[in-house]
Amino acid sequence: MTNDPSDRPDDGQNPFKGTPFEQFFSGAMGSLGGPGGGAGFPDLSQLFGQLQQMMQPYDGPLNWKLATDLARQQVASEPDPTPSQRQRDAVADAVRLADHWLDATTDFPSGVQLTAVWSRAEWVEETFPVWKVLVEPIAEKSVGAIGGALPTDVDPNAGPLLGILSKAVGAILATQLGSGLGALAGEVLSVSDIGLPLGPAGRAALVPTNVTAFAEGLDVTEDDLLLYLALREAAHQRLFAHVPWLRDHVLGAVTDFARGIEINAESMQQRMDEQLRAIDPTDPAAMQALLEGGMFDMPKTPEQEAALQRLEVVLALVEGWVDEVVSQATAERMPAAAKLQEIFRRRRAAGGPAEDTFSTLVGLELRPRRLRDASTLWGSLRTRQGVEARDGVWMHPDLLPTPADLDDPLGFREDATAPERLSEDDFDAELKKMLDGE
Repeated sequence: MTNDPSDRPDDGQNPFKGTPFEQFFSGAMGSLGGPGGGAGFPDLSQLFGQLQQMMQPYDGPLNWKLATDLARQQVASEPDPTPSQRQRDAVADAVRLADHWLDATTDFPSGVQLTAVWSRAEWVEETFPVWKVLVEPIAEKSVGAIGGALPTDVDPNAGPLLGILSKAVGAILATQLGSGLGALAGEVLSVSDIGLPLGPAGRAALVPTNVTAFAEGLDVTEDDLLLYLALREAAHQRLFAHVPWLRDHVLGAVTDFARGIEINAESMQQRMDEQLRAIDPTDPAAMQALLEGGMFDMPKTPEQEAALQRLEVVLALVEGWVDEVVSQATAERMPAAAKLQEIFRRRRAAGGPAEDTFSTLVGLELRPRRLRDASTLWGSLRTRQGVEARDGVWMHPDLLPTPADLDDPLGFREDATAPERLSEDDFDAELKKMLDGE
């Protein structure tokens, strides 16, 4: 008898015969089968016992409890002090001053309803509901890839094993997500730091432990850094509070990405066939290596590419607008602002744990690659037409600059003249006409 699992008799008991899973379970027969290591379908209880080390019972496509536990454990591995009253007062004062400065740079009123100071663990807890909204649709499609890779006429006895494998995939996705969020919690400076609306609406929040650590490597004072962060946070809150469609527009681009996932069963079966031949089914670490080794790396569909471009552009426009209004607010008041602006531009362009998490998990990057172009576009529009014209672009998503506009930021609406000043009643009437499609 040869050592090649495909040469062993299966006595007609392998329900995965003719599928990419045949090699995996044929290889399992010798170690998990009956007495003497002969042929026979593997003992499901033994296989399940091995896989239990990777997962816990859970509902849905992803083990959210495992993800949160891992994120908390990673945060707890380093000191994470509860913010002091002094830190809370300093952040509240900085946000109030930031809002006062921003009043002169935009017609959007303050969007801050509450100021918060979070530990790293609190950041994980407070932002987790939005991460769940972002990741669950993608996890659901990814876990469904297991079933999509099997022929429709597969033996019904494969059902229990299919369920086990689906749970294993959900657990490994949770492991990746929990690890990524734990790493992000150790670096994020505020709730709006990566451009997504991760926290409750109207809540401006900073993470002082990370702010202090970040300030150590900079040639600016921690007070200047705190005020600059407060300005950026208050600007984000203004924009999302007074552009009612923006939150759904940003989060919707992520869910559109998930809807665009398509499973190419033929190519997936080929990859699985190649990798499953070399897997020891009694080794959970080997199973994890299989799932992390690209078996579920799927080429992006045209729908996904469109969603990615939409997300990249809107993140750049949000960050560019924040960069522009903060630059205006600090121009005459804060000598260190120019240095801090360049620091944050480079920090956002370089990415970090957030980018790594989404890129590894779902192929989704969060870097606003075109932040500088977007900031130039907003500044040019303000110079030519005024603050009202710049902020008026946010009235409707169809008015937003396109990728082609970012290619020529100085030319965006260059032929347009400054808008006529309208009374509040006239403005409301024109807005109603536009919303009604007139």
